[in-house]
Amino acid sequence: MNRTPAHACDVLIVGGGPAGSTIAALLAAQGRSVVLLEKARHPRFHIGESLLPANVELFERLGIRDQIDRIGMPKWGIEFVSPEHSHCSYIEFADAWDKSMPSAWQVRRSELDELLFRNAAVRGAQTLEGCKVTDVVLDAEGATVHAELDDGAHRSWRARFLVDASGRDTLLASKLQSKKRNPDHNSTALFGHFTQAERLQGKLEGNISICWFEHGWFWFIPLADGTTSVGAVCWPYYLKTRDKPLREFFHDTIALCPELARRLEGATLVDGAVHATGNFSYISSHATGERYVMLGDAFTFIDPMFSSGVYLAMHSAFDGAELVATALDRPAGLRAARKHFESNMRKGPREYSWFIYRVTNPTIRDMFMHPANPMRAKEALLSLLAGDIYGSTPFWGGLRAFKAFYYGISLANLRRTWAGWKRHRVNIRDVGPLKGETIHKPDPA
Repeated sequence: MNRTPAHACDVLIVGGGPAGSTIAALLAAQGRSVVLLEKARHPRFHIGESLLPANVELFERLGIRDQIDRIGMPKWGIEFVSPEHSHCSYIEFADAWDKSMPSAWQVRRSELDELLFRNAAVRGAQTLEGCKVTDVVLDAEGATVHAELDDGAHRSWRARFLVDASGRDTLLASKLQSKKRNPDHNSTALFGHFTQAERLQGKLEGNISICWFEHGWFWFIPLADGTTSVGAVCWPYYLKTRDKPLREFFHDTIALCPELARRLEGATLVDGAVHATGNFSYISSHATGERYVMLGDAFTFIDPMFSSGVYLAMHSAFDGAELVATALDRPAGLRAARKHFESNMRKGPREYSWFIYRVTNPTIRDMFMHPANPMRAKEALLSLLAGDIYGSTPFWGGLRAFKAFYYGISLANLRRTWAGWKRHRVNIRDVGPLKGETIHKPDPA
């Protein structure tokens, strides 16, 4: 490739999703020269439409809460539906340890991501869409980044600091060969959008529903425009059995969850479109270097059951902005800043993963279907589910109590626990590539 002259900037950010757009807005507001590159053009489709109450403060700090209000469906809690129980369980964020975080939103990601991207431009970042990074060269002074625009033109930048917010493309983790697949969780998602789905009534209408079934779990996410996002997160062995078109297989899968099937009896699949995507969890060995940082899914990805993706991405962007400022303005403090950042990047995924790994276990399922509050364990669990994990709310003792109850109940039902553990080990086994699956592979770098 013929290299074009490199344009200079303080910070170059790869990826215009929630993490990249957030850190671009924050750094540009500091008066820095910021370039934000997005390979697609907004609005573009993305899954992950459910937000957490902890997102509210971040939107307020970005000055866009009112705009989120206009595009979002209020979400006050979570419904759990189990095939092994005759009732549905409802929990509300207002019952968490901190009562000041009662709600969040369901949003179309195409709208949310564009709103965040445009806000970065308003704050002073130079934003480019249809600009795909083709090569990155790191050195002790920064990074040289080469990209191709969707009209075929080539551009290059010389940045003092590089931010990788490339999501599941994992630009730097793939280049540095630091990405490791998580062997303890292995699943694939099927999803589509429906009109005329039957929703909960009144205040509960915007709640996310988590519906277990034999081969995994479903999400049911009502959106403000009247459509409902429905997806099945399945174990790979189940997807391997598909012997019919994806749309038919998706409808057959829905039929395996009677309550969900009932709610979709009169519903219509929008454009007849069903998507399948690899949902393999992974983590990089590190998130930072002397002149770079990885944010959100560019560093790690976990199962989306608890809707933590957008929050963890945006929170990493706020922490990342502080790290970049330290690297550029106070390099003597960079070592300590990197250590703190690395710890925070692992904290959220670690706390959520404990539940994700066990959420199909019958003990956890019973605890979710019959939530109780001894030693404030329910309040602590709701604080975690609300995303209140980086603040000062003292709920960790209650969460330890919840885990102690889990282990105690598991020991009291040892045969059931052993059977559940064996079933989980079978479920997560690697069965190879799946027919019709879109695996998120890294772009060449």
